[in-house]
Amino acid sequence: MFNPPHAGHLELARAALDELDLTRVLLVPSSIPPHKPVIWDPGGERRAQMCRLASEHEPRVEVCVVELGRTGPSYTVDTLRGIHDSHPDAELTLILGADMAATLDRWREPAEIVGLARVAVAQRDEVSREQVMATFRSLGASERADFLEMVPRDLSSSQVRRALASGQPIEPLVGVDVAAYIHEHELYGRTPAVSGGRT
Repeated sequence: MFNPPHAGHLELARAALDELDLTRVLLVPSSIPPHKPVIWDPGGERRAQMCRLASEHEPRVEVCVVELGRTGPSYTVDTLRGIHDSHPDAELTLILGADMAATLDRWREPAEIVGLARVAVAQRDEVSREQVMATFRSLGASERADFLEMVPRDLSSSQVRRALASGQPIEPLVGVDVAAYIHEHELYGRTPAVSGGRT
């Protein structure tokens, strides 16, 4: 959802690019996520703009707003179908944290998801590789999972929002440009503290 995008998202994108030799990574802000409640959502367009600011200096990371034109919840299978239809020769990879990958069998049309894309899994301390593989085996797709070797970073969008709520500077978490955008538009219900750089 990227609510907001943070340094961990970019580290994951870089790891996937390097370890799997991908051509590019698309950041896809959702319109209405189906799997979790929306908390302090500034809207899809502003989340997309924060993604653009976050990835501005990442030449192989781009923002794709295909989900923002839809009404209703954003389902991953629909996004993958749309990208496949427009780029039929592309080999698609879906990048997920292990916590999300372990629940893939409960998503909409999971067999179609793993048919359309391989899944790059970022390991999480709280979810074992075996838990993820059990899910993929249940889908008959054991060979469709690639585990990234990057060291997990303990950073989430909810942590960024908590830092904002407590008045802490967020530049180290989201970067100067995204922090400045949040500050300028007073997103997430509070103007963040500023520790330096752009204001």
